[in-house]
Amino acid sequence: MDDNPYESPHSAGEPPVRQPSKWTRRLVEWLVVLGIIAILVALLLPAVRSSPSAARRSQCSNNLKNIALALQNYADTYQALPPAYTVDATGRPLHSWRTLILPFIEQRALYESIDLSKPWDDPANLAAYETTISAYQCPSVTCPPNHTTYCAVMDPVGSFRPTESRKIAELPRSTSSTLMVMEVAGEHSVHWMSPTDPIERWILDLDTVAKTPHPGGAQVVHVDGSVDFLTPTVVRELFSGNGQDAEETSDAELD
Repeated sequence: MDDNPYESPHSAGEPPVRQPSKWTRRLVEWLVVLGIIAILVALLLPAVRSSPSAARRSQCSNNLKNIALALQNYADTYQALPPAYTVDATGRPLHSWRTLILPFIEQRALYESIDLSKPWDDPANLAAYETTISAYQCPSVTCPPNHTTYCAVMDPVGSFRPTESRKIAELPRSTSSTLMVMEVAGEHSVHWMSPTDPIERWILDLDTVAKTPHPGGAQVVHVDGSVDFLTPTVVRELFSGNGQDAEETSDAELD
């Protein structure tokens, strides 16, 4: 019989070349697939890393909306927004607005345990002092567990007055352009009971270290409950009196 003209000749005495088995070919195919998957995972890692940050900023936005809703409900109940802080007969600061709205964030029992006639850090209020309020915590900020970075915004761009209540109808601007609460960096956090809202101190720091709660800016909620993300430039202009309504936002990258 004639030799197959298409068959490769073999050297005398050598076994024929064996073709890869079915399992070997399948293993190679799987290795190729795994290599492609590894490349895709490497390309997608930046997006995966950013998703927890997006979730934290979203949770912070929800906190601000809930705080705004609590303030609105407070105003509905008492026909006015709370003062930024209460004072005693001598003018000494006693309690923050954050304490006054506790019943409207499902913390009525805690509110009723506080002696409002005594300062926030008085031993009589120790149990409340040691309590952590999750609604007052931005998940992107590192600070003591019973601290907060959510601060009241005062006149002229905000809705709060230091020691006086204020009717929403008395606001000089629309509820969509009047600021209510703004977040500051963790370095300026205060105890949630403290009658202190260090927005001005934080803004002064923006001129030097540009520290913000989220990369590129901070969130603020308006009286109508809408949330904006403001860049440091907008914040400085707004509080210097040179800015327009706080509706100018930034789509800065999330951390």
